Amino acid sequence: MENLVGKVALITGGTKGIGYGIAAAFLNQGMHVAITGRNGKTIRESLSELNNHGIEGSYAIGIEADVRDFESMQNAVKQIIEEFGKIDVVIANAGVGHFASIQTMSIKQWHETIDTNLTGAFYTLKVTVDELISSKGYYITISSLAGVNFFASGSAYNASKFGLNGFTHAVMLDLRDKGVKVSTIMPGSVSTYFNHNKPSEKGAWKIQIEDIGKLAVDLLKMHPRTLPSKIEVRPSIPPGK
Repeated sequence: MENLVGKVALITGGTKGIGYGIAAAFLNQGMHVAITGRNGKTIRESLSELNNHGIEGSYAIGIEADVRDFESMQNAVKQIIEEFGKIDVVIANAGVGHFASIQTMSIKQWHETIDTNLTGAFYTLKVTVDELISSKGYYITISSLAGVNFFASGSAYNASKFGLNGFTHAVMLDLRDKGVKVSTIMPGSVSTYFNHNKPSEKGAWKIQIEDIGKLAVDLLKMHPRTLPSKIEVRPSIPPGK
């Protein structure tokens, strides 16, 4: 995918944070982008900003969809095909985090985390896999260093990201002989709104969303003979170091 102009990407959870950063980077390469989210108002607000990044006639559309709902994702793919005719790249980015000890972790929090971060990635690939095989495309999951480093109060989040890493590596083996590339990006601290954080100058030491966007573009432009199947990224100099 050395020339990305005209390529079509689906990015789940693309209204803010990492998903938004990747969408902006793709649009700047001349790609068409479909972002999903669960809130129509937030989608519209994000699109008004995102489409300032488009070049070569590229543009973004927004689709209200929930990765935890298979039928919802099927409808999202149908809308993308109707609009753009194909899907070349899928970014499984939608994610949530609930952090609590096993004594206080609720059943609802557990299921929301696992159903969004892990089952959501499965649904996202399941509804797009035929399109990706047809286009010889690329499937990228947004995991976390929490997928290799466990911590107290992280039972649900760790389980979802450890599982996401295993899922991504397994489907990489399933699909590489079909011409589909599969990778996972595992960031450390990123300046986003995740877990009630608010990006500010105090977080300038963190990875920025445009850094992840640049990384995603670099993956798409990698020579087809080479597959970086797992990419760990972390801040160069954390505070206090």
